[in-house]
Amino acid sequence: MGLFDAFKKKDSYVESVMKAAEQGVGPAQALLGSMYYLGKGVTQDYKESVRWFRLAAEQGEADAQFGLGDVYDLGHGVIQDYKESVRWYRLAAEQGDALAQHNLGLKYSEGKGVAQDHEESVKWYRSAADQGYVNAQYNLGFMYRNGHGVTQDYKESVRWFRLAAKQGHAGAQHHLGSLYDEGNGVVQNYVLAHMWYSLASSNGSEGGNEDRDLIAKEMTPAQISKAQDMARECVKKNYKNCD
Repeated sequence: MGLFDAFKKKDSYVESVMKAAEQGVGPAQALLGSMYYLGKGVTQDYKESVRWFRLAAEQGEADAQFGLGDVYDLGHGVIQDYKESVRWYRLAAEQGDALAQHNLGLKYSEGKGVAQDHEESVKWYRSAADQGYVNAQYNLGFMYRNGHGVTQDYKESVRWFRLAAKQGHAGAQHHLGSLYDEGNGVVQNYVLAHMWYSLASSNGSEGGNEDRDLIAKEMTPAQISKAQDMARECVKKNYKNCD
């Protein structure tokens, strides 16, 4: 989904994709499905998206299998069907598609389309997280923090939240702040907690402001000033090596 961005205003490119798709070229079918799904280069049409995704998915195209998983998950162009969603996510996940692995993990966590199984959820989150997929890193941190599907391990939780926080994930930044606040998995440090709360808040995390203001009541003016300086520096460093 994105191979066509540079060409989306060129009718000849869209025509070429359509021609290749009609000739049975799997990657072109998957691309055309994405174009219809997103409304890029063509008028958005979920049913056409489903048609082309299915043709490509049946040829084993992982992107299209993931796309079919999504449309069944969301009910776009088809009747919502979590079992079908899981079926297609699994096929893509087994081919190493990180987004499909994450979404399959989410389905196991929620018990939608499959029996709830936190251990299976962790397995698929980890596969996606190891590929650097930020939402999977965040969810894996959450599983370790709460002991869902794994033995509760705050240090592992910190590790995964930090990886997601470095990618700018507001929820992970918030959780990392609270772990520093509580001293779970790390040495308690109000300055770092304040810093991560501030960053989370600026990135849209609900509650980041509130938690930052609460912890500020336990800090000296000098500590607050230091935390604010560290937050600004962290942004400049694109959230890398901030703690």
